[in-house]
Amino acid sequence: MAATRFVLAFVCFAVTGGYGQPDGYLLSQTSLDRDKIIKIARGQVGVRELTGHNDGLAVESYLATTGLGKGYPWCAAYASWVYHMAGFAQPKSAWSPDLFPKSRITKAALPGNVLGIYFPELKRIAHVGLIVNQDGDYLVSVEGNTNVTGSREGDGVYLKRRHIRTIYKIADWVKEGRKLP
Repeated sequence: MAATRFVLAFVCFAVTGGYGQPDGYLLSQTSLDRDKIIKIARGQVGVRELTGHNDGLAVESYLATTGLGKGYPWCAAYASWVYHMAGFAQPKSAWSPDLFPKSRITKAALPGNVLGIYFPELKRIAHVGLIVNQDGDYLVSVEGNTNVTGSREGDGVYLKRRHIRTIYKIADWVKEGRKLP
């Protein structure tokens, strides 16, 4: 009897797509892609710049994904590298604003979506991260070129917790994303 209930519960859970997740999230290729993106991103937590000048083997690899060499800010290049490693052709830019075209803007804070932080002094999005999950009014993210205080010019890859009010835009590159051949 208990086994039958478990099987029925599992089938109901699978058919409905889980507890309130959109578009059958738990069973779709999109959810597998999101999980892969987060696994890759979390695997880089702890990477640090070699000398504190946007350099080091991993940092230079992130930058190379976008066609740049060492010395450039790399938060967007890091996000692009993660997507590339997950098999996506896009995004592929080291310029933070490029990760937020109108066609990709969403309100959904789903795993793998890109968050953008606006800097008024620059009049643009100047830092990005990859959403891991939402925890109440906070987003947990993995971010490159930041630090413990959340700077946009940091020294490594960190797991961050940011209040939703500090997030300017969210972009979804997973849904209908173009995979690499």
